[in-house]
Amino acid sequence: MDANKAILVIGEIEGGKLASITSELLGVGRKLSNELGQELSILLIGSKTSELAQEAIALGADKVYAGDSESLARYNSDAFTTVAANLCQKIMPEIVLLGQTDIGRDLAPRLAGRLQGGLAMDCLELAVDKETRLLRATRPVFGGNALATVISKSARPQMATIRSRTMAAAERDASRKGEVIPLDLTIDPLDIRVKVIEQVEEKAEGVKLEDAQVVVSGGKGIGNAENFKMLWELARLFDGAVGGTRVACEQGWLPMTHQVGQTGKIVGPKLYFAIALSGAMQHIAGCSGSKCIVAVNKDPDANIFKVAHYGIVGDYKEAVPGLIEKFKELLAK
Repeated sequence: MDANKAILVIGEIEGGKLASITSELLGVGRKLSNELGQELSILLIGSKTSELAQEAIALGADKVYAGDSESLARYNSDAFTTVAANLCQKIMPEIVLLGQTDIGRDLAPRLAGRLQGGLAMDCLELAVDKETRLLRATRPVFGGNALATVISKSARPQMATIRSRTMAAAERDASRKGEVIPLDLTIDPLDIRVKVIEQVEEKAEGVKLEDAQVVVSGGKGIGNAENFKMLWELARLFDGAVGGTRVACEQGWLPMTHQVGQTGKIVGPKLYFAIALSGAMQHIAGCSGSKCIVAVNKDPDANIFKVAHYGIVGDYKEAVPGLIEKFKELLAK
């Protein structure tokens, strides 16, 4: 293969299936590969990857590099970095795409450092200049208050992570044909410096925060865990999820896994309720990708109103019950 003449997606597997972010990566990857006239490849590492290869092909991949190993069913930083780096050094992709997920945020900078590639994190939009073949990556800056488009003029591969639910998922075509290439996952034990001893899966109520189409988040103004019950009631009306600011989670009103923000979960639902939270940059960075933000705050000058599409100035203890009753009425029709 000619140097730098392919696009490679680093896929993720979740619950024995391709994770939703993988479909989104294949969607944007297919678009870029069509524009550049290149092959679209995907790397899958984990258990029974060969069985998932056909699904990846149906979602747009031309080649699937299947690293099948029961020992790598769980993500391991050192092992995944080594496998991905070895593949990139072999096929020399022009562009490498990953998800802005827990795995992607850990793997992408490691891989970029190993390959000396140029990396743009947390991208909301990707495009290519057909003349220069440069990847134009648009990402939030200044806590989500502005967008910047960045390019890597000389470093290769050009790398980017994409934020979940910001790009269209690939359309499935079961008639597509592709090539499945098994990978040798023999790794020097000395290269593995970290070992996962145990993985504890937290039992969550309802849909996962990052997968929810509706998210109801509360901040310091909620006051206590008891008052969050009101937010749970609102979220359940839409089969949604409940999130919170860093302060709300640190106070123990919600588990830390429910934190929305730059240091928490990045969400991009169709509808985001921001209840009794001021709208600190750290929090806005985690929800700015939402299609519609509805804010409720008694402070008319709260920063959240600067990014909200709709706002209610008032006490959430009066506004939220009113919203619940009205939505119940509308949903019953």
